Amino acid sequence: MQIPEIQIHQAKERLDHKDGMFVDIRDPDSYQAAHIPGALHLHDANLHEFLQNTDKEKPLVVYCYHGNSSLGAVAYLLENGFKNVASMSGGFEAWRQIYAHVADE
Repeated sequence: MQIPEIQIHQAKERLDHKDGMFVDIRDPDSYQAAHIPGALHLHDANLHEFLQNTDKEKPLVVYCYHGNSSLGAVAYLLENGFKNVASMSGGFEAWRQIYAHVADE
């Protein structure tokens, strides 16, 4: 299966245009320290609720630290019926290097 990916600049355009939801799959401390504004922190405790209650047609951008774990998360979401989901290449660390002034810090 080819996992859809989105480049950081494209993800920023989506954020600016409020086109979809950002999903952060990093650990709670990292999410608390800094995250993309408005991103949902997805973790084991809220995964079932997310799968049940989220519009599967809504565009999702999933990110982790470096863009590796988010590939697996995207595959999982696709297997669970999500239609428009992509992993953010480079993850939050790449985002932070370019858009640090945008992050919640």
